[in-house]
Amino acid sequence: MARRAVLGSLGALLASACSPTTLLNAVAPRGGVVTASASYAEGERHGLDVYAPAEARGAPVVVFIYGGGWRAGDRGMYRFLGATLAAAGLVCVVPDYRVWPEVRSPAFVQDAAQAVGWAQAHAAEYGGDPTKLFLMGHSAGAQMVALLALNPAWLAAVGMQPGRDLRGVIGLSGPYDFLPLQSETLKQIFGPEEERPASQPINFVTSGAPPMLLATGDEDTTVLPRNSQRLAAKLRAAGNQAELIIYRGVGHAAIVGAFAAPLGFVAPVKRDVLRFIAERSRG
Repeated sequence: MARRAVLGSLGALLASACSPTTLLNAVAPRGGVVTASASYAEGERHGLDVYAPAEARGAPVVVFIYGGGWRAGDRGMYRFLGATLAAAGLVCVVPDYRVWPEVRSPAFVQDAAQAVGWAQAHAAEYGGDPTKLFLMGHSAGAQMVALLALNPAWLAAVGMQPGRDLRGVIGLSGPYDFLPLQSETLKQIFGPEEERPASQPINFVTSGAPPMLLATGDEDTTVLPRNSQRLAAKLRAAGNQAELIIYRGVGHAAIVGAFAAPLGFVAPVKRDVLRFIAERSRG
């Protein structure tokens, strides 16, 4: 019962779009972590934060795209995640991107691609190795990183190729196969019905995709676990590497909150992500 109460409070915290002064960011690692901010394109929603180990040399690089239903979110909310990964020896880039109603699909995927291009170009300035580049996203952010990995047109626009330039992709509670749309707001975000299939990562699975780790919780009622299960199955059927993890008793917000040290008991998400990155950073 106590665990469920903690998870419920976590869900309320992350859903409130609270500031970097909230609990999770207040306990984020600080010693040995260097932070910086930059812009990857012009515009208010085109800034990013970089978290890096103080003595980083050739560290793997992770671009994290947060969720928010394609309507909300702020990179400052995720200091706890960026600093946690930096303390573990990674360079983490957390960009903002435009959201609805300022834009609709696929503008936010275009922004994410530009941020990834920036990360590859500038990783070495922060002690990162641009040849060890990973993408990670939560919720709507997972949908975006999956599209970047599976539809080569997006990264081609910034001179990159998924199979060549990405060591791996991590999706946390992502919507990958969510048609038909029921929400009137989502219908506006994803445009006319004939355009909507292009928003579904599962529709772009072919051979040669980057290795993927798809993690979700069996109590996620916001994005049902079947999204991860279906994408993993289709990736494997096409001959790709796809690891599927379903955490028992974990909901939608808790899977990303578990990166914070006080909530590590929720699920070993941090351990599994670091293992996935380490295994694919060798050589």
